[in-house]
Amino acid sequence: MNAPLTHAHARPHGAGTRRASVARGYRFELVKLVSQWRIRLLVLACWIAPALFVAAVSQQSTLPVDTLFGRWMHATGWAGPLVTLGFAGTWALPLLTSVVAGDVFAAEDRLGTWRHLLVAVRSPRRIFAAKVFASLTVLLLLVAGLACSSAAGGVVAVGNQPLVGLDGHLLTPADAAVKVLLAWVCVLAPALSLAGIGLLGSVALGRSPMGLLLPVLVALAMQLAQVMPLPVAVRLALPSCAFIAWNGLFTGPAQLAPLLIGTGVSLAWAVLATALAYLLFLRRDFTNLSYDGSGRHTVTVGVLPLAGLVAVTVAVLTTSATATATGSGIEQDKVQRSVATAFAHLYRMQTEQLHRPHVTEAQLKAEATCTKGSLQTAAQGAGNDWRCVVSWHLPGVDATGQAIYQLDVTPDGRFMADGDGPKEVNGYFLVRTPQGDAPNPLWQFDGNVALLATSKG
Repeated sequence: MNAPLTHAHARPHGAGTRRASVARGYRFELVKLVSQWRIRLLVLACWIAPALFVAAVSQQSTLPVDTLFGRWMHATGWAGPLVTLGFAGTWALPLLTSVVAGDVFAAEDRLGTWRHLLVAVRSPRRIFAAKVFASLTVLLLLVAGLACSSAAGGVVAVGNQPLVGLDGHLLTPADAAVKVLLAWVCVLAPALSLAGIGLLGSVALGRSPMGLLLPVLVALAMQLAQVMPLPVAVRLALPSCAFIAWNGLFTGPAQLAPLLIGTGVSLAWAVLATALAYLLFLRRDFTNLSYDGSGRHTVTVGVLPLAGLVAVTVAVLTTSATATATGSGIEQDKVQRSVATAFAHLYRMQTEQLHRPHVTEAQLKAEATCTKGSLQTAAQGAGNDWRCVVSWHLPGVDATGQAIYQLDVTPDGRFMADGDGPKEVNGYFLVRTPQGDAPNPLWQFDGNVALLATSKG
């Protein structure tokens, strides 16, 4: 019987032995991944299902208005990929990273093929690199499929039309296409952080199913944290913030600070988690055919360093970018400014749709006065008890126009404004657009509050 294979046996020791290159190992691992039926099914689904979904929803009379940009799916094909992006950040990408990165090492444990792989490659370091690059390639292919398919389905079903931004300004089709592409590129960073966590779980937990589920569980925990009234620094210290920070691309000027911070945090998580997985992989004993992971290593080498990264990030953000943003970052002045800006842009759009005399945002001089709850309650923080009164002036008219809105502001700064009169201004009625009849743009609209003072426009 042959002696068990150890790291020493895996190194070249004869004149005729040679380690396989990373490139050859990468091709081998990539072929192994794409030969799996579930990976092929995922690739097929990501490149076909989003187009069918967006095209089908765009033809329905009822739209997913509770989803960001969902209310504009009848008006432009560029709303569809953004709706898909919101769903992908919440559910699809965590599941995809679990299936791809969360199983790339554990599969060898289940099949008992580590000995054969080490004999063929003769370098644990190159095996690790090849598996990481192969899993990232497949993950990028899946994300590209989601983006391209949803964009194609929207443009074909609805058309290449302008898109209304989160501050009410109109984006040309070319600008909308560029920003949709940038939004999908931006979510690659948090997807990589989940992939790193998947690699760590796959190495640390072996054949245990918890390794496969780890990215989903971590993503779910971070999503729950995002809906809680956390301080801005804590919110930005989690990679999940980058899954929604792309919203800032669709305001004018763009709210880039949360997006850049979220991207940096996500990349830091990806690098740290992958490095921890690498260290664990090099330290494991491949001669133990019954290896089933190590719970102690998972805590000491996995959980504690990532928790330390969160603590350091919170400390850095508290003393720098968020120094002027207290509490949740949702403050009265910011809400008033966001509502007034969006109202002015949408009022101008409504004026053009109703063929009334041209008016500009500067001429309107829109202002908003917002309160939250009772008079004793401080006007800050998330909640559905915000109430705003918007005032504006029309050229040549002495009277001041006023409209009332009820606001539902979420902890991440997104709000939905619901018109509460007068009905001639922000009530529900149809207006004629080049794409057909559409609801009054001032009836209900979405907006985004800049959580950081450094993001003011």
